[in-house]
Amino acid sequence: MATWRFSTTPSGAEAVSSCNAVARFIDFSRGRNGGFGGCGGAAGGRGNKAKQLMLMRRWQVRPMRRSFSVRNASSEPQQKVKDPVTEQEEPPSTLSPFPPDASSIASSIKYHAEFTPLFSPEKFDLPKAFFATAQSIRDALIINWNATYDYYERLNVKQASYLSMEFLQGRALLNAVGNLGLTGAYAEALSKLGHNLENIAFQEPDAALGNGGLGRLASCFLDSLATLNYPAWGYGLRYKYGLFKQRITKEGQEEVAEDWLEMSNPWEIVRNDITYPVKFYGKVVTDSDGKKHWIGGEDVKAVAYDVPIPGYKTKTTINLRLWSTKAPSEDFDLSAFNSGEHIQAAEALYNAEKICFVLYPGDESIEGKILRLKQQYTLCSASLQDIIARFERRSGKMVKWEEFPEKVAVQMNDTHPTLCIPELMRILIDVKGLSWKEAWNITQRTMAYTNHTVLPEALEKWSLELLQKLLPRHVEIIEMIDEELIRTIVSEYGTADPDLLEQKLKQMRILENVELPAAFSDLLIKPEESPVAVLSDELEKSEEVEEGGEEVEEEGEEEEEEEEEEEEEELVEPADGEDESVKEGTRGKKKIPEPEPVPEPPKMVRMANLSVVGGHAVNGVAAIHSEIVKDEVFNDFFKLWPEKFQNKTNGVTPRRWIRFCNPDLSKIITNWTGTEDWVLNTEKLGELRKFADNEDLQAQWRAAKRSNKLKAVSFLKEKTGYLVSPDAMFDIQVKRIHEYKRQLLNILGIVYRYKIMKEMSAAERKEKFVPRVCIFGGKAFATYVQAKKIVKFITDVGAAVNHDPDIGDLLKVVFVPDYNVSVAELLIPASELSQHISTAGMEASGTSNMKFAMNGCILIGTLDGANVEIREEVGEDNFFLFGAEAHEIAGLRKERAEGKFVPDPHFEEVKEFVRSGVFGPYNYDELMGSLEGNEGFGRADYFLVGKDFPSYIECQEKVDEAYRDQQRWTRMSILNTAGSYKFSSDRTIHEYAQDIWNIKPVELP
Repeated sequence: MATWRFSTTPSGAEAVSSCNAVARFIDFSRGRNGGFGGCGGAAGGRGNKAKQLMLMRRWQVRPMRRSFSVRNASSEPQQKVKDPVTEQEEPPSTLSPFPPDASSIASSIKYHAEFTPLFSPEKFDLPKAFFATAQSIRDALIINWNATYDYYERLNVKQASYLSMEFLQGRALLNAVGNLGLTGAYAEALSKLGHNLENIAFQEPDAALGNGGLGRLASCFLDSLATLNYPAWGYGLRYKYGLFKQRITKEGQEEVAEDWLEMSNPWEIVRNDITYPVKFYGKVVTDSDGKKHWIGGEDVKAVAYDVPIPGYKTKTTINLRLWSTKAPSEDFDLSAFNSGEHIQAAEALYNAEKICFVLYPGDESIEGKILRLKQQYTLCSASLQDIIARFERRSGKMVKWEEFPEKVAVQMNDTHPTLCIPELMRILIDVKGLSWKEAWNITQRTMAYTNHTVLPEALEKWSLELLQKLLPRHVEIIEMIDEELIRTIVSEYGTADPDLLEQKLKQMRILENVELPAAFSDLLIKPEESPVAVLSDELEKSEEVEEGGEEVEEEGEEEEEEEEEEEEEELVEPADGEDESVKEGTRGKKKIPEPEPVPEPPKMVRMANLSVVGGHAVNGVAAIHSEIVKDEVFNDFFKLWPEKFQNKTNGVTPRRWIRFCNPDLSKIITNWTGTEDWVLNTEKLGELRKFADNEDLQAQWRAAKRSNKLKAVSFLKEKTGYLVSPDAMFDIQVKRIHEYKRQLLNILGIVYRYKIMKEMSAAERKEKFVPRVCIFGGKAFATYVQAKKIVKFITDVGAAVNHDPDIGDLLKVVFVPDYNVSVAELLIPASELSQHISTAGMEASGTSNMKFAMNGCILIGTLDGANVEIREEVGEDNFFLFGAEAHEIAGLRKERAEGKFVPDPHFEEVKEFVRSGVFGPYNYDELMGSLEGNEGFGRADYFLVGKDFPSYIECQEKVDEAYRDQQRWTRMSILNTAGSYKFSSDRTIHEYAQDIWNIKPVELP
């Protein structure tokens, strides 16, 4: 952490003048990773236990001059690569073994309040104090960031680049000071300045760079990469307005733009010298020597914004590089502006900037689809240009492209960055002059793909026509990759069985509904029938139709005598231009209509197939999910390339998700395990098992849980107006609103509970039911109508139940608006039961289930995603299981389609209860109707809510029974935390680094 020492006046006020900085390291004791020893101010410092964590700036007062330099790894000149063993440099003489003190930190904060202000100077209130504090911390991160990448540059190590459309980081301040080990020092410093660290931290808005698990996972991975000293970068987009800010009104969910950048972001560092051109549209031309050139079109500039990511108790600080888009100033049409055409004058600027306005813009319109594609290509193109620029700089004058995969690993987080594959090919072939064979070999060895879904609609497909228009050169490359794939399929399966070959091509090709390339056009041609026989058949069919027409006419006359109206409806009107005699001859007759021409299916590009083909590794994110990926989603590819497929069960960082968000529980864990090493080595959490029945531990455990519940009570009152009892069970389901996640099953279970309560006397209710606070949170995508109806339904149920005097504190239903990471950090430590109840086989993994288990929350769920592995680790008796299993789902849907499903009577009663209007005037017929019928869009209960309902209700009764025995419940809670050790993102990152990226830890000296 960088701090400054200021002189003080006799009155005690800290005077600040322009200063000159002297860099110093700050040591922290740690014994981890072996490796390089700590450095001291004198020779032989290698033997010290202290590790150099960060640089410290000791400010000396000098008049009228201040020097401060921020160096940039992407713009620095090439440094000479030295052997780290034989040419180690002497440590600087300014290395200091002393941590920064509160006075120095307070001076640093005051310095930023005065000299890097974003607010007026009159007062030092909370917003101003937050920005000054964040800027003070950021100085330390910049110093460590530069040290980290200077060292990586010198060693020329292989680096991983993690590309994701989302990075859901949450607030950064407490995480940063916690990772640097400076929480106490900053708390004391702010106290000296009249503020409280926690209140300062609450001023920070969540960075609106993600939506759900995909972005939260990516951020956990960055934390683990830094903590474990792996050389890596994250790449994403800097969304100005995020996904949306959710408001809950009487009408349900309302979306408004996020305002997280309204007062700027103190953590980011704009790199105006790091910009890359990104092209759209245009055309491809071929020069005389056959080389392709993509010319013309629309050009925008991608500008880098860097966010330092510190590791825990290590100097390693890696980078999250976010791209923002803009157009050059000359694209502003001054002439049009002065002519009064103001909108037209700024059109190019707006078109460029809007690329990074919103995460996942609505794509029902063609404009929305174009914008999404532009976002994805901007991420891919700018990131790859940056990666290649750094590779070339480190390579010096002799760039050996065959070594690119030995120095670079690119991980595509889901299919959004799939355009990396044709983009890397384009750069290598068109710009760097490599052959197709060389470029394809490099690309496949560099790229890897993480699959996050088994939902067909989430496996991205893009219109070929749209791609051809927007990225013409990339479509040419994709067509060639598709041709390579066809060649491989034909080689593997041969041509002896045309039906088998046709099936494989249909399932595996990247281009869907596109004719085979000319080179393979005769592969699937089947023997033609005899033209004479065909003609004879056609004549026979024609005669049959004529005879049939007469029969139909007679039937029509008979029907006419019985029902005139029906006959009138069946008159066939002659087509335009038809001969009048034909009109007369057909009037009054039933005529078999000519079949309407079947529209050609749209030509699409299957991005998931491209990701599988273009990379060397494909991984699922939970054991059951990875098996589904191999057995169902990509089964044909798995049979072809079994060595590509892996499992990497997700994880979450224990720093943010226990250590920092749940300090009460953290102290208990440290006391009972005898060490704080569990923060880095979560296996030590398993030691809690031997104390699970200890009464002292159980009493402390319950006290910590109650303390967290009291915080949640205050929060819920502030955010929703509802006052809930801390003595009730806190039952929580917080995640993106989606039908497959089955918030609808949860709320219908609550409705059933409420209905039964209303049928009982007060004494009966109190005896049968454990008091519960049922908490929901999550956003429904703005255009996802059914999900928004579910939000509305939950809030309506809450409004009725919470104001029912007969029920009181026995049942409360609360929907928390605008759920985000910061809300999760408050609710998860307070949770006692958490619902992970997706239809089996539909959730890839989930990560919130891991966070809840880490915090001693007991899960109720199906055998889906990471639930399977969590149940194995925490013990079957400490997990409430219900519902159909993944292998049964297809059969159950078939049973439903055949009309064989018989719904549970209680389920039918609940639906009728909802329709009775007890929850207000809103018409829920359509929502309830989606759970009825046997087939049809939006019908037939595709997600099996009705099927699992009786099992779910029975399981909830077991939950009540267990909660009444608080000793048993606390034991289950302790065993959940103890069994969660496997689900640290540190383990996951070690597996990625070893099995996919082939990178090794590099600890700074």
